[in-house]
Amino acid sequence: MAHLIDTRELIKEYVMGTNHVLALNRVSITIDEGEFVAIMGASGSGKSTFMNLLGCLDTPTSGEYVLAGENISALSGDALAAIRNKRIGFIFQQFNLLPRTSALDNVELPLLYAGTPVTERKARATQRLAEVGLGDRTDHHPAQLSGGQQQRVAIARALVNNPSLILADEPTGALDSRTSVEIMALLQNLNHAGMTIVMVTHEHDIAAFATRIITFRDGAVVSDVPNTPLNAQEQLAGVDAAVSGAVV
Repeated sequence: MAHLIDTRELIKEYVMGTNHVLALNRVSITIDEGEFVAIMGASGSGKSTFMNLLGCLDTPTSGEYVLAGENISALSGDALAAIRNKRIGFIFQQFNLLPRTSALDNVELPLLYAGTPVTERKARATQRLAEVGLGDRTDHHPAQLSGGQQQRVAIARALVNNPSLILADEPTGALDSRTSVEIMALLQNLNHAGMTIVMVTHEHDIAAFATRIITFRDGAVVSDVPNTPLNAQEQLAGVDAAVSGAVV
C-alpha cells in the first residue's frame, strides 16, 4: 500500500526571547493510505505540533514532509492553503462552525473558498450532510443542534472537498460518552470506505478505535504500535441493550 504521509527527521523549534523550545525532535513517520491512526501524548508532548505540520498549518524548522508523493516542506503560504483546501479535511474539538449560518452553508464553505459553482456546492454539501445522518437538518443553525449533530456537520464539512486525508483534533473532547462512540462509529465507517484518518486524542478509550497508536513524549515518538480496534457499532449496540434492559 502506498504511503500517503512520510515525515523525515522533522524538527520544529520555537524561539521565545532567549529560550529555544524543541517541539518536535527528528520525527520520522510513515502513514499508509487507508490507515486510521491515533496520536497520543501528554500536553506539551509534540502531538499538536505534529498535527499542525501534517495539516499544513505550520512549517518545520528542518526535515521533510511528503504528502501523496509531493514534498511540501518548503511551499509558500498560498500553496499550503491550496493543499489544505483540496487535500485535507479538518475536524476540531469545538466544531468551529459559524453560529449564524445553517448547517448547509457551513458545509459549503470549503467549496466556496475553492470557487465551486453554487449549484454544485449545494448538491455536494446536501449529499455529505445526508451521509452523516443530517439530511433533515440542513437549514438548522448550530444552536439548534446537539453537540453530536454539530460534530457531524463538521465531519460533513471536512468531507465535502473529497480530501485524501482527514485530520481530527480531539474530535470527541466536547461530547458525552455515548455521543463520542457514535462519532467514532462514523469515523470507522469512513475509514472502512478507504479514508485515511489521523486523530489526536488524550483519551485511551477513544484511541482504542484506531488501527494504530503513536505516542509522543518530549517532541519524539516513544511508541508506534498496531492496534486491534474496538468496533464502535458493537459498543453502541451493547450500550443500547443495557439501557433497554434497565428500562424493562
